Amino acid sequence: MNMIKDKKSELLSAYQFRHACKNFNTDLKISDDDFQFILETARLSPSSFGLEPWKFVVVQEKALRDQLKPIAGGAQRQIPTSSHLVFILAKRASELTFDSEYVTHMMSNIQQMPEEVVTFVSSMYKMFTEVELENNAQWIHEWACKQSYIAMANMMTAAAHIGIDSCPIEGIDREKVTSLFHDEGIIDKNEFGVACLVAFGYRTEDPKRSKTRQSLEDIVVWK
Repeated sequence: MNMIKDKKSELLSAYQFRHACKNFNTDLKISDDDFQFILETARLSPSSFGLEPWKFVVVQEKALRDQLKPIAGGAQRQIPTSSHLVFILAKRASELTFDSEYVTHMMSNIQQMPEEVVTFVSSMYKMFTEVELENNAQWIHEWACKQSYIAMANMMTAAAHIGIDSCPIEGIDREKVTSLFHDEGIIDKNEFGVACLVAFGYRTEDPKRSKTRQSLEDIVVWK
């Protein structure tokens, strides 16, 4: 019981430690081992139907960061100072049809479903995209983007757990960033679009005030 209590305390301490860091200490870099740990928590994150509709682009080159700055207004301070800059991409709708090569690969080769299970799950997935998403390409891509936020949250929690700061960022021109990555040969923009950005590093100073949140009584309803 004491071990469980300690684990709870450690995790809650990580949440108390985490804040949206705007300026990072440029003299401190995250070790390869620590960042691989953070990436591993992204890889192990859950996704709807287990399709993992994401890709993680870690931008370390200064030249590429300089190109990103004019099209990422919300990351002006984080782009030049962060130790690691991660753009999370989401699959386009054309890659996520029930009979696409990618979906079939995920179910058959990655999840290793028997053929009859693939047929059943594919039919359920087909119904989901038709009924819930109305086979709307934009809605399907946005649904994929939502999955990326699960991975991003897990990465930030994992980072905080080992004393590394982070900042989630949406203030970017997604299509321009996607086009830049396409032009640089990093991705195919017909396959992926940018969902969000998260920066990692070490803070230059502690937050000026303690964490403020609503009470549980204000946000939780029991019935």
